[in-house]
Parts: sequence; structure tokens; C-alpha cells
Amino acid sequence: MNSRYLAECPEVLRAYLGYMETVKGRSSNTVNGYFIDLRTFFRYLLYQRGLCDSSNENPDIRLVDIPLLKTVTLNDLFEFMNYSKSDRDNSNVTRARKVSSLRQFFKYLTEITHQLDDNPAKNLSSPKLPSRMPKYLSYDQSVQLLQLTTQSKYPERDYCILTLLLNCGLRRAELAGLNRTDVRDDNTLRVIGKGNKERILYLNDACQQALAAYLPKRPLEGTKDKRALFYGNTRDRISLQGVHYIVKGYLKQVSGAEEYSAHKLRHTAATLMYQQGGVDVLVLKEILGHKNLGTTEIYTHTSNEQMKRAAAANPLSGITPPSANKKNKEGAD
Repeated sequence: MNSRYLAECPEVLRAYLGYMETVKGRSSNTVNGYFIDLRTFFRYLLYQRGLCDSSNENPDIRLVDIPLLKTVTLNDLFEFMNYSKSDRDNSNVTRARKVSSLRQFFKYLTEITHQLDDNPAKNLSSPKLPSRMPKYLSYDQSVQLLQLTTQSKYPERDYCILTLLLNCGLRRAELAGLNRTDVRDDNTLRVIGKGNKERILYLNDACQQALAAYLPKRPLEGTKDKRALFYGNTRDRISLQGVHYIVKGYLKQVSGAEEYSAHKLRHTAATLMYQQGGVDVLVLKEILGHKNLGTTEIYTHTSNEQMKRAAAANPLSGITPPSANKKNKEGAD
């Protein structure tokens, strides 16, 4: 977790975040997200209890302790969610994340450490999230994206990054965390996913060729982390933001994909493997590193063309209504 955040934490929050990172195996990015959500709630709580001046935008959350948290009620949490509506980003996704952060924190205090007798967040409801089909690049758009790397200052690196994202369905953090030793001699790739879970992916011909072209160009002199597979322009391990900027720069040049993000390449890999490659959904689940099959199923959406072919394939599709048959017969007479 970010050390700057730890300095702001009261003991109860520091212990919780440590538990989530070391025991539950949550990534540093996820733990930082928990901190930000809970810091916002703690500040709100201090305002509501009159423990800080309302004009103070950044009250010291180290004032929050167990006796104060014992006073929190479900109504306080409802009021906090209402208060959060003033946030710049108040989408249902953001609100659902805040609800999840509160639920997990108070569950930890009641069921894991037993510092609280009652869980005020137990009945805190989460906003319903819309069910949307994931956006993805077509095959032609994907090819165009790869071809654009010839214009780059680091063409082999960028081509290899895009190829791994499009063929392996990696998350940004997974790609940024790759080490040189994760590329194995048996043409497999070791990936550390969410919750520090390891999975092994088989590299297809495109990935093998992209790596073969990149590895001889991989910089070593002056690099800060000799283990990293990919480096940014500063010769340090490529960051999440670095991956974002590289991919976004190319996506802006692809018609119809200008607003897409790096995560859309993961959607693309999953969709193309399922729709055009015929990959079984259970295999796809393992490739993507999903914990639940339901998460994978959002990628197995059907295209309009597939639905059209399915409708035409119904053996009853050629049956005409009796009225049409009668009209045809009368016309012949």
C-alpha cells in the first residue's frame, strides 16, 4: 500500500488494510481504493459528530477509533451515501464500490476481530448496476491497432504489449507486473492476477513472434528494475499509467475505438476467442483468471450476426402462414 496513505491511517484502519493485503491477498491498488473510500467516510463521520471544524477540508482521520465506530448506525451510512452524491463521480459503479468498502470494513470489525458487536453495514443496499454488453474491437480494428506500432519510437515493445493484451486477455496490472523470467522456455507465460493468484497461459505463435522480436531490444543498461519485462520511457518498470498512455495513444487512431481504454483489449481477446475461436466458456474463465463463471459470461455475449444466423437456422423459419398460402393459390387460379 502507498506509504503516504499509511501515515494518515488510524490504528484500526491500518490493521484492516494490512489484513486485506497480506491475509486476503488484495492487490496494492485495491487496498489503496479501500483507503480512499474509508477516508472519505471517516472525514464525514468526524464532521457529523462535531469532532472537527466543518471548514476543514482534510480533518485528521487518526481521531477515528473503536469507541467512535461503535456509534455508527445504518442511518449514518445511508446519510453518508446521500452526502456522497455531491462527489464529482457519483455513478452507480462508484457508489457500489463505496458500499462494498463499508461492508467489508465493518464485517472485519464484527466477524474477524470482534471489536464491534453489531454490523451497521449488514443491511446497506448497493445500487443496481446496469447490465451492459462489453465493448470490444473487431478483428479488423485489432489488426489496424497492431500495424500502427510501426510509427512508434519503441515499435517492438509496443507491438509486444498490444499482442499480449489482445491474445492473452491480460489486465493492465498483470502486464505491468510481468518479469522477464515469467516468459518460460516452454512457450508459457506466468501471470500473477487478482489476489496474487498465479495462472499459466500458453503463448500462441503471434505472442511468441512478438516476444522474439522484442526481447533482443529489451533495455538493460540504466534500468532501475532488472527483472521487469517491459519498461517505460524513464527506464523504470512500466507503470499502469504508462500502459494506459501507450494503448490509448494507438486506440485514438483507430476509427470507432477513439474512446476505448486498455481494458477493452481484454474484452476483445475474450470476445474473439469465444465468438470466432470457439473457446469453451470454462476454459475462457481460466485464461482470464476469473474467480466466478458469472464474471466470464459477460464476455460470451452474442453478436447481431450470430443471432440472425440462429433465427434463420430454425427449421420452422421457412413455414408461411395459411393466409399467405391461400393468397398464392388464388393468384395462380
